[in-house]
Amino acid sequence: MASSSVLKSSFRLVAAAFMISGYVRVRNLLIDAVISDQYGGHSQYLTMQGLAIAVATMLTGVVVDLLPFLSFLRVLRRYLFVTAMPLAVVITSIYWTLLLLFPKLIVVQDFSQPGSPSSSSEAPKPFYLPLSIDLALHACPAIALMVDFFAFESKYTASEVKYAVPAIVACYCVFYGSWVEYCATKNNGIFPYPFLTHSPLPGRIAIYVGASLLAVVSFRFLNWLHPRSVGQ
Repeated sequence: MASSSVLKSSFRLVAAAFMISGYVRVRNLLIDAVISDQYGGHSQYLTMQGLAIAVATMLTGVVVDLLPFLSFLRVLRRYLFVTAMPLAVVITSIYWTLLLLFPKLIVVQDFSQPGSPSSSSEAPKPFYLPLSIDLALHACPAIALMVDFFAFESKYTASEVKYAVPAIVACYCVFYGSWVEYCATKNNGIFPYPFLTHSPLPGRIAIYVGASLLAVVSFRFLNWLHPRSVGQ
């Protein structure tokens, strides 16, 4: 294996391992029991979906590095990347902006303390993830994918950016919006993110559409910044 392939594979493995560690450590927190008891569990969270796609993108890249003759995997990874990178950018930009400026809109309440009566007048405390887990879930995917894109990937063609990217983003928007809306009907109207719970349906639709537009614009901007085509 060429030294460049070793570098790519090592970077992708380390990034995937760090992201997976974030998910594993979340499952060890007390609040995991609350999430797991809800309909949809962790799959309600755009963060977790984005994490899974980012990990799949990285690991597919490792297989491509090891078995370059499997050309169909190279094509698969390109389309995984089209989904993973804009999704990660949206998750990172929205999460950290709300966490720093409007934490009540993104930080869930900690209902994980056993024995607390539901009629207690004391409001549950906000639950903040440990920083290392927060970085693994909400920073590493976007950073790793952008580094991978600029260092190891070829930029996308004008046709791919104009047609494929908006189509993929639109399909994912419909899928996630439908899924999270359905989960909320099973969870007494509670959404995984407070800003969705506090918004009426028209507001939620506007959020889904706005996030999709951000995904398309961010991908086009990053692709425009890409200085050149690089060898795979």
